[in-house]
Amino acid sequence: MSDDIIGGIMATAGREPGRTAIIDGRGREISYGELARRVEAVRTAMTGTDGQTGTADRDGTDGGLRPGDGVLFAVRPGVDAVVLALGAVAAGGTLVLADPGLAPEVLGARMAATRPRWVVAESLLYTLSGPLKGLARRRGLLLPNLRDPLPGRPVRHLYTGPWLPGVPRAALRLSRILRSPGDSAPDTPDTSDPIAADQPAAVIFTSGTTARPRGVVHTRGSLAAGLALFRSAFPLGPGDVVHTDQLMLGLPALLAGATWSLPGEGDPAEEMAARGATHTFAVPVHLDRLLRRTPRLPETLRYLLLGAAPAPPAVLRRAIEAGPEVLSVYAMTEALPIAIASAREKLAQAEGDLLGAPLPGVGVRIADDGELFVSGPHLARRYLGEDPLEEIATGDLVRIEEGRLVLLGRKKDMILRDGVNIYPGLYEPAVAALPGVAEAAIVGLADPETGDEEVVLAVVPAGGYDEGLLRKALPAIIDAAALPDRIEPLDAFPRSGRADKLDRAALRDLVTRRA
Repeated sequence: MSDDIIGGIMATAGREPGRTAIIDGRGREISYGELARRVEAVRTAMTGTDGQTGTADRDGTDGGLRPGDGVLFAVRPGVDAVVLALGAVAAGGTLVLADPGLAPEVLGARMAATRPRWVVAESLLYTLSGPLKGLARRRGLLLPNLRDPLPGRPVRHLYTGPWLPGVPRAALRLSRILRSPGDSAPDTPDTSDPIAADQPAAVIFTSGTTARPRGVVHTRGSLAAGLALFRSAFPLGPGDVVHTDQLMLGLPALLAGATWSLPGEGDPAEEMAARGATHTFAVPVHLDRLLRRTPRLPETLRYLLLGAAPAPPAVLRRAIEAGPEVLSVYAMTEALPIAIASAREKLAQAEGDLLGAPLPGVGVRIADDGELFVSGPHLARRYLGEDPLEEIATGDLVRIEEGRLVLLGRKKDMILRDGVNIYPGLYEPAVAALPGVAEAAIVGLADPETGDEEVVLAVVPAGGYDEGLLRKALPAIIDAAALPDRIEPLDAFPRSGRADKLDRAALRDLVTRRA
């Protein structure tokens, strides 16, 4: 197994050039050989070694990407996204994901922290964040300014799709890069090169404030180590078909010589059956919806992985009845993955939520207060702008029974909705600063059937409070994925302790009774 994600995928392409690497959402296939050719073409274009970007651009930017440069990435899941992401990392870039719906203040802070020198995006997003920005906002879509993500700092652009208004004139076009003569897959690189393994590959923002956003920095080596742990947990090899839009399950497929099947717009069960899927991934709340429509999954499906949120027992039972082996993944952005347990093992656990035995090479430590700390080669190298990590505090309270981790509760007051982690403290101060709001707090109310949480914004109104105006103001300060399902005005918040701190448990009980 390579200790470098790029080297590992290229080595697989060298062994299996004619095998199908990816099936896109429309059912179109590309081989490993073609995947390697496209990745190398993107790498060559971004580093400037083909003459396209080797000189200064009109805006004065040095065209070639340098190792460590940030790459603002805004491409929806698909073959182009995989090619561009791998090509940018192969060129030495560090991916910075530009999620649609980010509040402008949050995005601005992230751009200031990463200072990207490249933007890789879809042409349509340039139009929606430029000429049609007003229309996009009226439709509730907030997009970063892709042409000028960090004013005063020139960037290079690479786009996919047709040229549209708003795309910078000097931008490179993916289709033109791929048509360039002489492109071919490179010789298999030296995957033991410590520089390649230690190169930052992605910054994934998880929490923090607009003044100090917290970005998790993964390297090519730490990602490769995490993917190796996934492969150690269940059989995966040539001939298997992995149906998912999740990178951390799709990339192990490419490393193993399997086929990565990207979901389309059709029925998931029908797509999996048509493509002969052997593995898939689901968030519990999405799986619950699927199994209510389709109680039996395709017979080809051997493994169903669950993640992103705890799965209620009812969902686990239906998943088992659907046919495949059901595995629940315990992971966090900083350490992917940590442990894996089967659904049957979890259902047999009398107290607490069984997470499973730590995977090979994963170090665990239980603090005096019961919080789990994790270490290992798959651990993110650092938080952006901070010292290297030796271990990471998970925020989860656990105990160890017969060598297996059992989750007792969450130390962090985090909300899980639709597979997305929501951190109330990131948004509450900005909401409380709005006109007509004296205090604001965000709490989650778990659905006992699905485990998904309703997000409730509780407010103490001040003079001039208007719920309609408040709702209109929220998209500018709260990410789209964290917008509340419900707003609950209260006369006062419950308090506890000598410092009269907000009692979140009592607040949850209060808004539950008022539902």
